[in-house]
Amino acid sequence: MEEISEDAFDDLLTQFKHSSVHLETRDAYGTEVELPHMAKWKRGEPDDFEWLQEWCTELGEHVAAGRTVRRVKIVSEPLSDYQRWVYNVFTPIVAAGEDIRWLPRRQVSTLLIPGNDYYLLDAERAVFLHYAGSGLNTAFTTTTDPAVIAMCRDAFEQVWSLAIPHSEYKPE
Repeated sequence: MEEISEDAFDDLLTQFKHSSVHLETRDAYGTEVELPHMAKWKRGEPDDFEWLQEWCTELGEHVAAGRTVRRVKIVSEPLSDYQRWVYNVFTPIVAAGEDIRWLPRRQVSTLLIPGNDYYLLDAERAVFLHYAGSGLNTAFTTTTDPAVIAMCRDAFEQVWSLAIPHSEYKPE
């Protein structure tokens, strides 16, 4: 595993050629970008999602070029406040072309999945995301080891087959 910078991670997310899959397993995150918007949501204030526009534009470009972007969120139910907020935030992201699915944690008890969230890019590179207990990202590590790639691919396809499309998922 090689540790990479956030800038290198961002570059990888824009440079994949065919596919990006993302597995999320935490019930809460605390990214510095998201926290102010979640605080507004908790106060009942509307969000124009302007802060997501750059990402949504990027997604649209990937889809227009024939690249696929898929994500599964493994979540505890009832959802944490963070996940309830994210459910709403996903509206413009799904509209931009990311295929997002939700999977209740109780359905993954018998599956083997990596211990950290990850992206698998072009089925060639895995990027693991490491978080502090607070949910803040602390590091990114990457590998092209074929055994790790196969593990991540197989785990993702297992959860994907069980997960519920965003448009059909009804948060508890």
